[in-house]
Amino acid sequence: MNTSVGPTTSNTSVRRTSFVLILVITLLNTMGMTIIIPLVPFLTLQYLAHPTNLAVIVGWLTAAYGICQLIAAPGLGALSDRFGRRPILFICLLGSAFGYLIFGLGGALWLLFLGRIIDGLTGGNISVLFGYIADITEPKDRGKYFGRLGVAAGVGSLIGPAFGGLLATINYRAPFLAAAGLLLLTLVGGYFLLPESLDKEHRIPSIAVSELNPLKQLASAFRWANLRWLLLAWFLYAFASYILQTTIAVLTKDRLGFNATQVGLVVTLVGAVDILVQGVLVGWFLAMLGNIKLGLIALVLVGISYLVLGSIAFFATPLLLIVGLVLFAGSGSLVENALRGLISEMVGRHEQGRVSGATQSLQSLGGVVGPLVGGFVYTVWGPFQAYASASFIIVLAIVCLWIALPLLQRHKAKEQTLSEQEAALLSSEED
Repeated sequence: MNTSVGPTTSNTSVRRTSFVLILVITLLNTMGMTIIIPLVPFLTLQYLAHPTNLAVIVGWLTAAYGICQLIAAPGLGALSDRFGRRPILFICLLGSAFGYLIFGLGGALWLLFLGRIIDGLTGGNISVLFGYIADITEPKDRGKYFGRLGVAAGVGSLIGPAFGGLLATINYRAPFLAAAGLLLLTLVGGYFLLPESLDKEHRIPSIAVSELNPLKQLASAFRWANLRWLLLAWFLYAFASYILQTTIAVLTKDRLGFNATQVGLVVTLVGAVDILVQGVLVGWFLAMLGNIKLGLIALVLVGISYLVLGSIAFFATPLLLIVGLVLFAGSGSLVENALRGLISEMVGRHEQGRVSGATQSLQSLGGVVGPLVGGFVYTVWGPFQAYASASFIIVLAIVCLWIALPLLQRHKAKEQTLSEQEAALLSSEED
C-alpha cells in the first residue's frame, strides 16, 4: 500500500479515518506495553537463585529497556523521516511483540534481558505515531490532536495493568503472550488499513550520522542558560519517579503480600488518578496558582508521597499504599504540567521542538538511572531507604526550581514590558 495522506489532501474522510486508526493503534499499543507491568517481578522471581536480589534485577531489566530506548529513539525518528512512518512503525510493533514473546516464554534470566533489549530498541513507536499525526494535520490543529492521542494512550495505560493482572490468574506468562498478540493484531490492522502519511517528496534525502547519536540531545539539553535549573529539576523529578515505578510491585509483594492481580489494580489506580487530574483538575489549579507556585507545592506533595509509601516498610497496611499512590499520582501530574509550562514559557516558538526533545531525553535518562539506584538501595539498605532517597531527590528538585525563580520572574517581567510596549504602540497608531 503506497497511498499517501497529508494535510494538503482534499479527502478529509481519509484523514479522519487515518486519525481514528492511529487512536486505535495507540490504545492497543499502550495496552500491550502496560499489560506486563504487574508481572515482571513475579516472573523474574522464578529465575533467581537468591530472591533477595529481586529489586536489583528488576531495576536492571527496567534500565536495560531504558538504555536501549535512549540509544534507538533518535535513529527511529530519523529513519521515519527518511523512509516514511509506516515501515518504521511496523518494525517497532513487530520488535516489541517479539520482545514480549521472548520474555513471556522465558526459560532463563538472560532471555528476560534479551526480551527487554529487543523491546527497548524498537520501543520508539510513540514518537512515530506523533509524527504521523503531524503529517496529516495543520499546525494550528496539532495541539488538539496530540491531546487526543495522549488521552488514547492514557486509557490504554489504565486498562492494560488491570487486564494483565486478571490474565495473571491463568499464569504469569499469559499477559506477555497477550501483549505480543495485541501488538501483532495492531500491526496487521495497520498494514491493511493505514496509508502512508509522509509523501516521498517531503522525506529527507539522507540521514547524517550525527542524527543517530543518542547523546546529541542530552549534550544540547543544557545549552539554554536560562533553562538549566528547570531542566535539572525535570530530570530529578523523573529520576525519583522511576525509583517508585521500579520498586512498587516488589514493595507490595514483600510487605503486603500482594499477588500480580492486586498489583495490577494498584497500577490501575495510579492511572485513574492521573487521568482525573490531567483531564479535570490541572486547568483549575494552574488558573488559581500559576505554574511556579503549583510546581513548588506539587513537588512538596510528591516528596511526602514517597515517605508515606516508604513507611509501609514499618506499618504494613494497604491504607498507606492507597494514600501514598493517590498523593503521588495526583501531585505528579501537576508537577509535570507545571514544569513543562515553565520550560515552554522560557523559549521562543522556533525552539519548542528542540526543548521538547531535550526534556524527553532527560526523562529517558531518568528511566535509566532511577531503576538502577532504586533497585540497589532497596536491596542493600531496605525499602524505606529507597523511598527516602527518592524524597531527598525531590528536595533537590525543589532547590533547583527555587534557584530558577529569579530567572523566571525576570523573564515574566520582560514579557509584560514587551506586551505593554506593543499595546502602547498600537494605541499610538490608532490615534
